[in-house]
Amino acid sequence: MASYLSIGGHPTWVDDRGGLGEAVLLLHGGLSNSDLLLDRIGPRLAERHRLIAFDRRGHGRTADTDAAFHYADMATETVRVIEEVIGGPAHLVGWSDGGIVALLVALERPDLVHKLVVIGTNYHHSGVLPVEPDPESPLMQALGSAYIERSPDGPDHLEVVYAKTMAMFTSEPTLTTSDVALITQPTLVVAGDDDVMTLSHTCSLYEALPQGQLAVVPAASHALPVEHPALLAGLTADFLRAEPARTLLPVRRAETYPG
Repeated sequence: MASYLSIGGHPTWVDDRGGLGEAVLLLHGGLSNSDLLLDRIGPRLAERHRLIAFDRRGHGRTADTDAAFHYADMATETVRVIEEVIGGPAHLVGWSDGGIVALLVALERPDLVHKLVVIGTNYHHSGVLPVEPDPESPLMQALGSAYIERSPDGPDHLEVVYAKTMAMFTSEPTLTTSDVALITQPTLVVAGDDDVMTLSHTCSLYEALPQGQLAVVPAASHALPVEHPALLAGLTADFLRAEPARTLLPVRRAETYPG
């Protein structure tokens, strides 16, 4: 059931769809909203999990404030949702900015995180290719229309949100592989083979994670959840219910999970 809840003193749109099993918190991308993940991968995950999502400040149905956007603030907002709505640890499934937020929450409050799935996610801003978003592209047009349909701030505020987002993209996040190595929860890193971050950056994220797994989806861009929703939902659902990875010829996991 969707409703507005006070999160950190700010009216925040939260959709708690209930369900049996461990909680899964979906974390939307920048300039996006919760519906994108709820509609595309939510139904598959809801078969085995309690499903929750929320629109971060300045996104979707949650109003903005005058403050700039910072990933640290988004992580704090997410921690409060986990504590106040879920009431205990959850699996975090985040796309783009949502994946960055998931990494930060795992570092800040590992007690609140079971597993992570990070989709099209960078841990440092330098890992993103210098590609300026095309406002006329189908994805950007769809995100803009979705913002206008939902935002309580009105259509003119989209330019403000866009400017805040671009400013954040160019200077954040600033994690290192040493930081990433502190995330001990099982983590699935998913990217398109034509994503906006370099493949080497994606691989360095995977390699730094003590319990990382990697999926690079062919014929996919940063819009992977839109392009291949069924495939992404299946990868995510399988990972969340799987036992620790065991392979027949372990190399990366040879010490932890001997064959």
